[in-house]
Amino acid sequence: MLRRKSPVAMGMLLLILITTACTNKKSVNPLANIGSKQPDKVLFDKAMDAMKHNRFDVARMTLQTLINTYPDSEFIARAKLAVGDSWYAEGGTASLAQAEQEYRDFETFFPNMPEAAEAQLKIANIQYQQMEKADRDYTHAKRAEDEYRNLIMQYPDNPKLVKEGKERLLEVQEVLAEREFEIGRFYFLRLSYPASIARLKTLVEKYPLYSHADEALFVLGQDYEGQVAQVRARPTCVKTSPQPGCVLETDKANMIEILTKNAAAAYSQIITRYPLMDRGDDAKKRLAALHQPIPRPTKAAVAQNKSEEDSRREADTLGRLMSVVKKGPDVAQAAKVGEPTLVDPTPVAASTELKEVGQAATAMRTSGSGGGERGLGVEVVNGGTPAANEPAPRSDAPPVAKVDPFARPNTTANVPDPNELKPSGAPDPNELKPSADPNELTPAANSQAAVANGAPLPPPVQLNEIQPGPASTNAADSTSTSTPASDQDISSSKKKKKKGLKKIIPL
Repeated sequence: MLRRKSPVAMGMLLLILITTACTNKKSVNPLANIGSKQPDKVLFDKAMDAMKHNRFDVARMTLQTLINTYPDSEFIARAKLAVGDSWYAEGGTASLAQAEQEYRDFETFFPNMPEAAEAQLKIANIQYQQMEKADRDYTHAKRAEDEYRNLIMQYPDNPKLVKEGKERLLEVQEVLAEREFEIGRFYFLRLSYPASIARLKTLVEKYPLYSHADEALFVLGQDYEGQVAQVRARPTCVKTSPQPGCVLETDKANMIEILTKNAAAAYSQIITRYPLMDRGDDAKKRLAALHQPIPRPTKAAVAQNKSEEDSRREADTLGRLMSVVKKGPDVAQAAKVGEPTLVDPTPVAASTELKEVGQAATAMRTSGSGGGERGLGVEVVNGGTPAANEPAPRSDAPPVAKVDPFARPNTTANVPDPNELKPSGAPDPNELKPSADPNELTPAANSQAAVANGAPLPPPVQLNEIQPGPASTNAADSTSTSTPASDQDISSSKKKKKKGLKKIIPL
């Protein structure tokens, strides 16, 4: 009897097993992409469902149970990252601090996983969310800058996250640059020029994409001009009765020359690097007032500055009203193009700024380049070495008048030199003359006529001006970076420039 029923029982048992296998399907984990019915998988799914319904404490308790009970599970790494995500999603100062600690632990234990870059990005975003305005505490802004830099330099093989990190880093650096500018402007208004120069020089070197970089450079030039006025006001040393704090006449002239060149360099940088920004015309006026050459920007600089200005956003009326009550800063004017600064330059110390100028002036005097009183120099008599038949100069001869190196040359009087060699009137028949070159550049007919009539020459033709002709080739593209931009290029680009930048320092 048992032998007859055993085949039937075996068949029924096999049918039950097949039916159970078909109806009990495996649940798929969307994160691990692995089908599993293990208890660790069940715990992980329960934690994810709790996070989906904002039950963050339940999710953390379930994930912690998974980590402690199944230390060799394949879900350990994801569970550790999910604990940080639960704190991050919960929000709040304490929760964000705990989330940052969980993400740092994840980077420590799983540095080679792809999610390590995501953990680093979230650490930086935690500091970004807690940033305050430029005139408030900048601790979180500085830490956010450091964390975004770590993301870009440690995980360069993750282009998506690196791109997001660079965009956020530009916004953070906009806030830090605004803080540095306000401090430099504060010192400028209180006539503390060395402190202002130290802040602004560091600013323009560290954050060249700052939305008010032209204003910072203009204030920097004003700082140097203010120092020139202070040097002029200092008393000049007199040998008979020297005054305290006096300066030698030569040192004073050298210091004024150095400070004027520094101011001209700041104004010139506005024109060559930021030609489309508001302070370009003011910089040209200051250079003309200082009798310094006015540079011309290249077409590449105009195109670069135009792309930077077009990428900035202007806050609307609602955004400006919300910025009054909002804790965080307004980063609408931050550039969206360009590379952020990843390495800080050497900071400029305010205590050594004016001291370096004085040392440079003293070095000019002692070397003789500045016409110093105590330096050794060479006096040239009658234009150089005496001729063969000319007697050597005597020591009891009257002194030759010294030439002021800072005086402008007198171009009104042209006194002929009696020792100058002049050609004889008759032409030399044996003189070699070059043959006519068909490609030689010759003056135009109107220029020749002007010379014949004694009239001034017309202005020369601009060689860098774009002339109508065939389409340019790759050779023209290679020289576009060094081709000076015309006034039409700058004015046409300025017409499309966004408005809203206000001049802070008047002329």
